[in-house]
Amino acid sequence: MDSMKKITFITLLLGVLGTLLFGIGLCMCLLPQWNLFTSGVCVTAVGALALIALFLSRWIMAGKPTAKIDWKKTGKIAYAAVSALVLGLGMALVMVWEMMLPGMLVGVLGIVMLLCLIPLYKGLK
Repeated sequence: MDSMKKITFITLLLGVLGTLLFGIGLCMCLLPQWNLFTSGVCVTAVGALALIALFLSRWIMAGKPTAKIDWKKTGKIAYAAVSALVLGLGMALVMVWEMMLPGMLVGVLGIVMLLCLIPLYKGLK
């Protein structure tokens, strides 16, 4: 009988634990009947950390070299994510909270931020 490798066992444990915690945490956040939003955010964060630990442990145990972080690209990705969130916040203000003027202003700001991504990635001549 073949035995299970250590890397496979750790992957199995962290994958199951992280996925369960992440899923249960999201249910806690999104089901208003449970009234557990704050606890759900914490459980979801722990699940996400377990999944990140899974990725890192696989990387280290496979003996791969550490990746160099390109801070310019990381900053551009973070800016893109923040821009999309600002646009989404504007949409939520209009559609969910019925705050028309503030929502439109925040939405236009998000659109302008997203438009600024073009010269940020392509550059200006």
